[in-house]
Amino acid sequence: MTDSAPTPETDQGRSRRFSRRTLLGGAGVGVVTGVVGGAAGVAVGRATAADAGADHVVAFRGRHQAGIVTAAQDRLHFASFDVITDSRDDLVAMLKRWTSAAERMTRGEETVAGGAVDGGEYSPPADTGEALGLSASNLTLTIGFGPGLFGPSASDPTRTDRFGIGAHRPAALVDLPAFAAERIEPSRSYGDICIQACADDPQVAVHAIRNLARMGLGVVAVRWSQLGFGRTSATTKDQSTPRNLFGFKDGTANLRAEDTDLLERWVWVGAEDNPASAQWMTGGTYLVARRIRMDIEPWDRANLFEQEQIVGRTKGSGAPLGQAAEFDKPDFTVTSYGAPMIPRTAHVRLAHPDNLGGVQILRRGYNFTDGSDGFGHLDAGLFFIAFNRENAKQFVPMQQVLSRQDAMTEYLIPNGSSTFAIPPGLGPDEWWGQRLFEG
Repeated sequence: MTDSAPTPETDQGRSRRFSRRTLLGGAGVGVVTGVVGGAAGVAVGRATAADAGADHVVAFRGRHQAGIVTAAQDRLHFASFDVITDSRDDLVAMLKRWTSAAERMTRGEETVAGGAVDGGEYSPPADTGEALGLSASNLTLTIGFGPGLFGPSASDPTRTDRFGIGAHRPAALVDLPAFAAERIEPSRSYGDICIQACADDPQVAVHAIRNLARMGLGVVAVRWSQLGFGRTSATTKDQSTPRNLFGFKDGTANLRAEDTDLLERWVWVGAEDNPASAQWMTGGTYLVARRIRMDIEPWDRANLFEQEQIVGRTKGSGAPLGQAAEFDKPDFTVTSYGAPMIPRTAHVRLAHPDNLGGVQILRRGYNFTDGSDGFGHLDAGLFFIAFNRENAKQFVPMQQVLSRQDAMTEYLIPNGSSTFAIPPGLGPDEWWGQRLFEG
């Protein structure tokens, strides 16, 4: 989303402070914050579609981080960072800088006031400037901490507790196990810190990650990143169900922001989930990121009947096989000539809560295309993102079933895998990770 370009800047105009809001004509973009209460100073609001107004600003602070149950935006830039310093003070200082810059960018401003042009002709700009003239585009920035930040992990079993936070590591924060039919590449996996940037304009999302990476010079280094487009899940009930690159509606049965009771049960970490040393995670959640390449060319040669049997839904309406409409409840007992209408190996059957002991997760993935693989095949697929209260009880058993029994695995090649602890939202003047590092 762009607006008309500003007039050329004069020498006299260089001294005035620019923000993306200023360039839009000062359209009254305000800071949206939750109502705070309690000794901890945690806002009671939740970042959802209702928090985003005509100014395209989503609340940065609140009970939970934005970018989880927020109405899923159309574009993604996800980055995983390795912490390359052993200095706790340097890491904390960077997190404080990041928090300030992130909050400004979600308001449609530069990382610092006048950062793109007002720092002097002979100094590197404090903001890279490619988002000047763009609106906030519903930008959300969500931070998470990986297992390796606390000590040994799958990416580095020899790592020590560099920052003195090992005792605060939640028991649920462990690397994902290996699953059948995956080809995990370490260069696309793991990481100490993640930032998920979602926006309705790809340049706004890229600008955010680019500037945070620049500000982390000497403290963090990008381990891997992923661009995504075309959300593959709806996270609010007023969003229509999108389609994945196989052409099927994706995430019909997903949890939504309005399902508050289900979110409390399946997404948000409760105080009872951790000892006192890890209470910084109360109100947070766990993110699973999986880069899943789709074998596009063989799928495109499969006939429609085979595709629908693999998925368990009709390609046109998204209705479960044997039903009439997308949101009809799948009936796994319906048969045709003695065989189940929804095959026993269909994705819908195996992933449905009725067949997983009621377990649910909140999905928030994106399509991706990263060119070709050098053999004329698209390097494309699903960048799967999910949030759940505990991986070991939700995502892991679900994926174990799917990886062994789902007929769709013939066309899927998971080659990236990561998990991160997503802290709760921020109270007034709080910085990212403060409860962890000062707890």
